[in-house]
Amino acid sequence: MSVPRRLNSLVFALVAVAMAPSVLAQSIYTCVDAKGHRLTSDRPILECNDREQRELSPGGRVVRSIGPSMSPNERAAEEEKARLIAEEDKRQAETRKRDRVLLTRYPTQAAHDKERATQLATVDLIIGPASRQVAELTGQRKKLQADAAKDPVKTKAQVADIDRQLASQQRFIANQESEKQRIIVRFNAERTRLVPLWKGAEIAH
Repeated sequence: MSVPRRLNSLVFALVAVAMAPSVLAQSIYTCVDAKGHRLTSDRPILECNDREQRELSPGGRVVRSIGPSMSPNERAAEEEKARLIAEEDKRQAETRKRDRVLLTRYPTQAAHDKERATQLATVDLIIGPASRQVAELTGQRKKLQADAAKDPVKTKAQVADIDRQLASQQRFIANQESEKQRIIVRFNAERTRLVPLWKGAEIAH
């Protein structure tokens, strides 16, 4: 054999060896199209974008199943679904965290009732001086009105001043009464949430 022929054979052999791994490693894609025809290709099959297709190894083993490609609307719907699921997971995690904090603060119904009574009593202590001031001003107003005939002009000015003070004290008392209602509503809501948590803690122990 001449040198050129031996060189050509060597080059051919080297090219064949170099190509062999890529040929052996080539995946096969297969699917059944909308018309019921079995299609096969060395790359994902466009005709089957709307349906499942399978990627096979050179030996015929299923490597993976490829789902149908989603349209922009379908992809947006899937993303919205994932967002809603993530938000719900976050909300539930925050609820569980709040429950742990609440149960730690009020481990028993007695502890919760005691704190409720303490907070309401504190507001009552604040209201007390204002209520006494209202009673005192009301008494002064009645006395002035009884003596109004002596100096009507002066009495009218004094009554107007008392009325301003009364209005201020009554607004203050009304605000505190609203605060008491907020405390009652909050503790009622907490109690509703705590009852099952207390029961769960009892069962756990």
